[in-house]
Amino acid sequence: MLEDKHNIKAWFYLAPAMVLLIIFTFYPIFNAFFLAFLRDFNYLQGTWEGFTFFENFGFVFRNPNFRDALTNTLIITFVSVPIAVIIALLVSVWLNSIVKFRGVFQTIFFLPYVTNAIAIGMAFAFLFNRNFGLVNTMLGWIGFSPINWVGLRATWGMAMIAFLVFTTWSSLAFRIMVFLSGLQNIDKQYYDAARVDSTRRYRIFRRITVPLLSPMIFYITITSFIGSFKTYTEVIGMFGERLGPPGNDRAMITMVALVYDALDRSGVTGALSEAAAAAIVLFGITLFFTLVNMQVSKKRVHY
Repeated sequence: MLEDKHNIKAWFYLAPAMVLLIIFTFYPIFNAFFLAFLRDFNYLQGTWEGFTFFENFGFVFRNPNFRDALTNTLIITFVSVPIAVIIALLVSVWLNSIVKFRGVFQTIFFLPYVTNAIAIGMAFAFLFNRNFGLVNTMLGWIGFSPINWVGLRATWGMAMIAFLVFTTWSSLAFRIMVFLSGLQNIDKQYYDAARVDSTRRYRIFRRITVPLLSPMIFYITITSFIGSFKTYTEVIGMFGERLGPPGNDRAMITMVALVYDALDRSGVTGALSEAAAAAIVLFGITLFFTLVNMQVSKKRVHY
């Protein structure tokens, strides 16, 4: 009887969170799957002609922008995430090792996390400006000619490099804070014992810090992969609604942009179902790589 009372209390306390999850998470997911299998769904009239298995997904795969969107999304994910995780880990180890001004440096590194992504993207577009951007100015100091990163008719390659720098930098703040919290919870006796044995810093980092921090590294890697697959706001911030440099529109289109493209045509018959299908394709890709990452990490994470 006492156990039943505890269960009732537990469900009572969980009820508000569960209601919010059902309304804002579970129902939208279910509704997206439902819409993706409707034929000729008309959003304005709320009517459809029946059900279909692959028709809406076929629209997504035949979209002329699908290949570019998938390529850009994969490049952003598999290039920026590993680089950002490694840099964040090294910076957090450095911050954890200093005593003076640690709080000041932590605040500086955390500022991008509380700054609007659109504003940061616009700032980076200015930094990479061909004529007066700081990046080209610094390259000029060492003898390089100005590079057209994001200006008129900039190539996809240059735009992608500039964007990867932006996404890597803007994602460091949260990762550094998580790694710092994990480092501060590691028992100092491990480091003291290593110093007594005159162990080199590199071996301490590789043999003590990384294994004991592996749960945090795993968590950051998984969440970073999921977040990178949803990249869209950053593209808007740096390139605007054209999703690419002037004269090379949509060169930086991502998978999320395909969903929004279809949503912009939601009044057209079948467009909303296409948007739902595109969202499910993105969900499937994200789920696949997340499961692969979890399997690979099983042998690398030490709890």
